[in-house]
Formats: sequence, C-alpha cells, structure tokens
Amino acid sequence: MSVQQHQLANGFRIVTEAMPGLQSASIGIWVTAGGRNERLEQNGIAHFLEHMAFKGTKRRTALQIAEAVEDVGGYINAYTSREVTAYYARVLKDDVPLALDVLADILRNPVFDPREIEVERGVILQEIGQALDTPDDVIFDWLQEESYGDQPLGRTILGPAENISAFGREDLTRFVAEHYGPGQMILSAAGAVDHDSLVKLAEEMFGDMVSKPSLVMEAGHFTGGSEARHIKELEQAHFALSFESPGYRDDAIYTAQIYAGVMGGGMSSRLFQEVREKRGLCYTIFAQAGAYADTGSTTLYAGTSGEQLEELANITVDEMKRAADDMNDAEVERARAQMKAGMLMGLESPTNRAERLARLVQIWDRVPPLEETVGLINAVTTADVRAMAEDLAVRAPVAMALYGPVEGAPSLATLQERRIA
Repeated sequence: MSVQQHQLANGFRIVTEAMPGLQSASIGIWVTAGGRNERLEQNGIAHFLEHMAFKGTKRRTALQIAEAVEDVGGYINAYTSREVTAYYARVLKDDVPLALDVLADILRNPVFDPREIEVERGVILQEIGQALDTPDDVIFDWLQEESYGDQPLGRTILGPAENISAFGREDLTRFVAEHYGPGQMILSAAGAVDHDSLVKLAEEMFGDMVSKPSLVMEAGHFTGGSEARHIKELEQAHFALSFESPGYRDDAIYTAQIYAGVMGGGMSSRLFQEVREKRGLCYTIFAQAGAYADTGSTTLYAGTSGEQLEELANITVDEMKRAADDMNDAEVERARAQMKAGMLMGLESPTNRAERLARLVQIWDRVPPLEETVGLINAVTTADVRAMAEDLAVRAPVAMALYGPVEGAPSLATLQERRIA
C-alpha cells in the first residue's frame, strides 16, 4: 500500500492510498470548517450546512443526489466535528468518478432552498432535543464547556436552539464563502483507487476554484476549574472528569492514549477492575484521550446510582493517584498493544483509512508512514506514562460534569482537595 499526495495550483489537496484486493473505494472531501471555526453568533452553522448539503443543487434534487449513489449500490453521508466537516461516499471502483461528481456538486452548487432550510431547521431542533434527552451525550457537551469555557472549542457542534431558529440562506452562503475555499479542502480516497485518475478528476471539478486566504483559527486553551451540575430525576447519576492533555501535534499524545488505556481502556483496566469488578459501583466506566490539533483532554466517565456517586468519585481520584505510584510495565504493554491493534485493525477499512489520511494531511500536511507512528507508540516508556499519571492526578487543570440524581455528589473543589492531599 502506498500513499500519494498532490496539490492543485489553487491549494486543493488530494491524498490517496490504494489497497490491493479491494473492489470498492471510500472517497470524500474533508473541509477544515468545523465547530471551532464558528463565531459565537454562528455556533451550529457548520452542522446546519452539513444537513443542507443533501437538500439539492443546481444540477440535482435531493432525491437525485441520493439516487445517484444508491442506484449503483453505494453509500453517501456526512458528519461535522469541531475541526472538520466531511462529505464522503463508499462505492465500487468503477463508480468512483460518479461519487466524486456528486460530492463536487453538493459542495460547489448548493441552492439552499428556503423551504428546505425550514424543514432541516425543524430536524436539527429535534436533534438538539434528542441530545438533551440522552444523558451520556449531553454530559460531554457540558464537560466540553467547562473544559474550554467561552471559546469555540467550548461550544456544542449542534449549536443553541436560538441560533438554529435564526439561521437563513444568507448565513449559510456567507459561511461557505468564508470557509469552503480550495485551500480548506482535502480529497481523500482509499481502496480501489488510482491516484493519477483522481488528480485529473479533481483538476476538472475543483481546479477552477479561486484560492482565498484562510481565516485564522482561534487557538484552543483548556481552562477547566469549574463544574456543571444538572439535577434531574434519572435512574443513574452520570459523572465525568476532564483533564488537560496533549493535542495531536504533540508526540506526548501517545503517552496520554496509553495512560487512558491503562486507566479505563478495557475490562482489565484499573478503573474497570476497581470500580466495577471489585465494588460493583457501575456498569459503564471508561477513560479516553481526546485531542484536537493544538490541545486535548483526557476524560473519565462512569454512571452509577445517586447514593453511590460520592464513593465512585472518591475512588476514581484515589485510583488516579495510585496509578502515579505503582503503574507497572505489564499494564503499559497491554495498553500499548491494545492501541496498536485497534489502530491497525481499523485501517483494514477503506473508510477509516481515508479518514486517517485526511486527518493527517489536515494536521501536518503530510502522511507520516505507519511505521513512524508505531515507532512513536513503541517509544513511550512506563516512566513517561507514570509521569503523565502524576500530572493528571495532582496538577493538571480539571473540569467536571454531573447529571441526574447528583445532589449528594462532591464538589469539584472537594475532589481537588482530595487530589492534592
């Protein structure tokens, strides 16, 4: 498998990876225009725009967009994150030109029909309502806000209902004009693809776009130091902590990910064993190291009864401190193996591989060889992970979110005292 890259004269980038033996390909356009590119009054518009992408172009109706891909047995979709909006398809190899034509059409020729805007406005408002009724979704939005405060990274991807109710055609058109330039787009494809053919198609479909300067993205800074406590009559109390940790551009991200694996990455992890298996305090508990280009956060989550929440919170803090003292080589090696296996198994999917290529080009403007990434993972030592464990347990800024019957939960200040005791 070989990765190939090319850049058109206007800044539009193409990255491909052929996967021999496959009869299909995943192809998409990743646009560096996500939630963190929005101003306060625009919060939610990147996601709104993603919804509108399939609602009709100058060449195709909404139904024709769906039929064009599904008539050949393919699949088309999109998603919005805080750093990108992605439009992608999975098709058989002979239908790659068709898929790219549809993707180019929805990106370059949207009509933003006012009637469709009203329909999709209602859909998104229902989506917001559904998220608010899903505790293990909304708690992470609240945790994000407590972690990053009044920054674009601290806001939700869906946006507030008042913004969604106000957006109109001019707002969508303005956001596209600001953020959907060729220099903000990455065509990524993996599977049964031919690089030279895709470069030629990209030149035909995107080469006439006029390059424009990128708007400066506000740097992200983890602030923490606060909590969100939402009391509601639920069966479970939901508890989440977030600690400042490295972003993707920092090689220490691999240390953070191994640490998260040791603490809550599987059934053998410390928190799973201590909190669930030994004490029976929860059904779900996990840790994860999330990251953006320039910042990141390590998150711990668990759900338990309101009566047991204080005990669970205290044990979580104690386990973090204990890990800094006695984490051993076997735990680190197990987490390292899980991390590498998860990454390599995921890359057996052309969709995952195309997404990885786009993400790497977005962050570094290159695709580091897989061996380079594995080498960085292998270079992490137990001492590195224990040093990070000590920092997260005692010194790193922290934020907390609670939801459900959480009246008796300890405050963040109380947990802070326990951290440094």
